[in-house]
Amino acid sequence: MALIRKKLIVKNRQGLHARPAALFVQIANKFDARITVRRDKERVNGKSIMGILILGAEKGSEITIEAEGDDAHTAILELEKIVNSEG
Repeated sequence: MALIRKKLIVKNRQGLHARPAALFVQIANKFDARITVRRDKERVNGKSIMGILILGAEKGSEITIEAEGDDAHTAILELEKIVNSEG
């Protein structure tokens, strides 16, 4: 199983707070892949709402999504849509 890593800039005007964070976790939990999100030195479980909120990722923040598992590639693509959403 390969580890897929993708660096992204948060474009959502709310950052990864409240509704976007909940949506991120909801999508992440649809996949079997292990999903980790990093911001600076903080590293959290991408399937945990508390973890995502702890990151405090505001609009313009750089985050790295890592996914490992059979459906990792698809998971990264779906999660990238949320991070890149201007919503």
